[in-house]
Amino acid sequence: MTIQTDITTLDDIKLLVDTFYAKVQKDDFIGPIFNQKIGNRWPEHLEKMYRFWQTILLEVHTYSGSPFPPHKHLPVDKVHFDRWMEIFITTVDSLFTGTIAEEAKLRAKNMAEMFNYKINYFRDAGQKGDLLNSK
Repeated sequence: MTIQTDITTLDDIKLLVDTFYAKVQKDDFIGPIFNQKIGNRWPEHLEKMYRFWQTILLEVHTYSGSPFPPHKHLPVDKVHFDRWMEIFITTVDSLFTGTIAEEAKLRAKNMAEMFNYKINYFRDAGQKGDLLNSK
């Protein structure tokens, strides 16, 4: 048995991201959504996720951009984010222990809640706009 340590290096971030997204791609519930959206661009997506989490958790500023816009029109609801969180938490807990590992789970939870809220907001605003435009 290996002794778990905290997330402290880019290699730790890569292990987390690679392990997590390998599970996501195979997941019966959210896998098809990710695989359809990302297609054959997984290497590019993983590189972006390395930079994102490195910036968030290790304060090494390698990511720039807005994470939300690519997710804005995904066909997802709270149950999808719940499954995403379930996979993320079990992945972190299986690999790491410590303050930064706990921070990763908290950041992921906050992001999932914000993305879910914003996706529903834009979906509802779009539907209201559709109703107004159809009159």
